[in-house]
Amino acid sequence: MEKLFKLKEHGTNIRTEIIAGITTFLTMAYIIFLNPTIIGKATTGMADTAVITATCIASALGTWLIGWLSGYPMAQAPGLGLNAVFAYTLCGQFGLSAPAALGAVFISGVLFILLTVTGARKAIVEAIPLSLKKAITAGIGLFIALIGFSKTGLVIHPESDATVTDLTSFTMPVPNGPKGAMMINPTTILAIVGLIIITILLVRQVKAGIFIGMAVTAVIANIIQFTTDAFGNKIDMGIKLPESWAPNLDFSMFGKCFTGMGELFSSHFMAIAAVLVTLLLVDMFDTIGTLIGAADKAGYLDENGNLPKIERAMLADAIATSAGAVFGTSTVTTYVESTSGIAAGGRTGLTSTVTGLCFAIAMFFTPIVNFVPTAATAPVLIIVGILMAASLKDIEWDNIELAVPAFFTVVGMPFFYSITDGIAFGFISYVVVLLAKGKAKKIHPLMYVIVALFLLMYVITALQSLGIIK
Repeated sequence: MEKLFKLKEHGTNIRTEIIAGITTFLTMAYIIFLNPTIIGKATTGMADTAVITATCIASALGTWLIGWLSGYPMAQAPGLGLNAVFAYTLCGQFGLSAPAALGAVFISGVLFILLTVTGARKAIVEAIPLSLKKAITAGIGLFIALIGFSKTGLVIHPESDATVTDLTSFTMPVPNGPKGAMMINPTTILAIVGLIIITILLVRQVKAGIFIGMAVTAVIANIIQFTTDAFGNKIDMGIKLPESWAPNLDFSMFGKCFTGMGELFSSHFMAIAAVLVTLLLVDMFDTIGTLIGAADKAGYLDENGNLPKIERAMLADAIATSAGAVFGTSTVTTYVESTSGIAAGGRTGLTSTVTGLCFAIAMFFTPIVNFVPTAATAPVLIIVGILMAASLKDIEWDNIELAVPAFFTVVGMPFFYSITDGIAFGFISYVVVLLAKGKAKKIHPLMYVIVALFLLMYVITALQSLGIIK
């Protein structure tokens, strides 16, 4: 261990690294339960068990890679925000099947590898203003929060056209009850309780607060499941007992990314370009932002604020993304929850090794997922939205050149219900504003290329809707 990880040089020991690794796992284990909620059967058609298996494998591989290649005590898993891109943009907005979307993720992973080893990935990120990068993170946070509010039942589609959305009445018709009989909606109320529990734990700075809060909410849901309403009906919390307690390793999506490429490439070129641009941009900003943030808290940044060996860390992310697509999950990225393990004393790749091992073991406990209902996972989406919205503070709102595109990016994602459209409107408005100010030279050439792709996408979409082209 000493030879592999240089523990003494980093002022740590095996016991400390093991505790740190387990701590990191507990703070991000919620992704095992949450990922099926976002990219599972309900949204993409992939079996939840297949998503869980792929999530555990991709998380283990990515975490081991970043620990072994860079030596940093960080962890990786399918990214929140990136899985929303997969479900609601690739499968939803672009209408791709799950295999085709996985094919897009695999290709993006290969492109990430090429861009990373050539240094182009860093150049692309540097071409985009910091305020726009932060706006993308915040916008995805609001988008995820909107999904969470919807899944909890707090935000509903109103029956009238008076408003676009509305707050729930917190009630629902009594199942099998008298006509017109109403009862409190147990899912919505429990989701609010779960949100309060997680918030209190985070405020109290409890390690693994998100995971613990989700687990406590799930336990309450299971207790409620055994109760009845005033009419003697069993209260349904969406919990179904597993058919078997044996580990359910579901590899039904393994290799489907390759068969899905036929569908992907049968799509219009601009649609493919838009898909890949979205994946590239979101993952690049997510990974680099998280790496820098976690490294800053760990004290790994040099005097210029740069992270040594960042290319190796990004390479781990790129390889894990392609591998994850092969097994059947969305883009893999570094998790900011890695800082919990760092705070517990983790300083080397041994921490990552332990975290990865925990994810590998978790694969064999998939039946437990049946006991975690939407009421327990939806509040996590809202909390993650809050955490991602913290990026708003880094946007230069007093600079109109940056405030306008940042605003369109942030509000575009939840309002248009599309991460792609949010990015597109932000980038297009950025170029328009700077051209209007006579600052064309300030715009990086890559921005012109990206904006041109987005504009072509909208033109082609309009022509298709008019029936001019197929």
